[in-house]
Amino acid sequence: MAKSEFDIIKQYFAHQQQQRDDVVLAIGDDCALVDVPANYHVAVSTDSLVAGTHFLADADPALVAYKALASNISDLAAMGATPAWVSLALTLPSIDEAWLAPFCHSFFELANRYNIQLIGGDTTKGPLSITLTVQGLVPQGQALTRGGAQVGDDIYVTGNLGDSAAGLALILNQSQCEPSLAAALVGRHFKAQPRVNVGEALRGIASAALDISDGVIADVKHIGDRSQVAIEIDVEKLPVSVDLLTFCNGDRQQAQQLALTSGEEYELCFTVSKANRDALAMALAHTNVKYSCIGQVTTGRGLSLLQLGKPLSWKLSGWDHFGVTNN
Repeated sequence: MAKSEFDIIKQYFAHQQQQRDDVVLAIGDDCALVDVPANYHVAVSTDSLVAGTHFLADADPALVAYKALASNISDLAAMGATPAWVSLALTLPSIDEAWLAPFCHSFFELANRYNIQLIGGDTTKGPLSITLTVQGLVPQGQALTRGGAQVGDDIYVTGNLGDSAAGLALILNQSQCEPSLAAALVGRHFKAQPRVNVGEALRGIASAALDISDGVIADVKHIGDRSQVAIEIDVEKLPVSVDLLTFCNGDRQQAQQLALTSGEEYELCFTVSKANRDALAMALAHTNVKYSCIGQVTTGRGLSLLQLGKPLSWKLSGWDHFGVTNN
């Protein structure tokens, strides 16, 4: 039984994975040491998940672990980076092995799927929170950023949008629906699929990219701001699932609004020139990931919503930890 911080590390985190060839020194020293291949950059991202903000304190720890790591891997995917290493800072109110065991099993199962190795971190006592720093590798000059969109580019998203928000509403008991549908939507909230293969395939094709964590209506504006362009989204082109439409009792407008505002989707949003349309289709053909064109980049600044070519006046917002981001 783990009785101390060092017992936790030894029992649950150290020596749980086969070591990558590029890891020189991992858990057990003051720092980890890794080898970086020539002509590659290291992409680094840090995110925190806090009980009561990102998940309920009594949520299934296996789902919490999956969500924590998947959301961070998604950041690497958005940059076109291949996952390599991760550090974990875990704050626990107490040593709870009934919580730690499923958390670690799920964490390492997902880490192994993406060949990402835990190389260090920290454990402390306090309110439950999880902070991950992920690192990946991307060839020099090929990283995807938010700042390259050009006027005339098309705007795409992977997968479907809105399911995560529906799942969250069910978790918070704000809505009810048939049990199998509820289970599917809650599962999509917790178990997004990081689009690493898509991000890698978009190198040299996409002009800008990011992942959808705060709602596409909020996140796509980051591309507009960084690229100094305007964004138009056609709400009729938003990809929504049959499950979401069922959840919304067939109300397509409600489904479209959820698709625009749903955070924690972890799908990719990216821009591609019309000249690269064929290259995009070829590059993504092997990924088996659905993608949809939802709008275009235009001159000016700001974000516009259109329906059948006509401007919409919907007042919607994405997620912001300290306020709201309004359209």
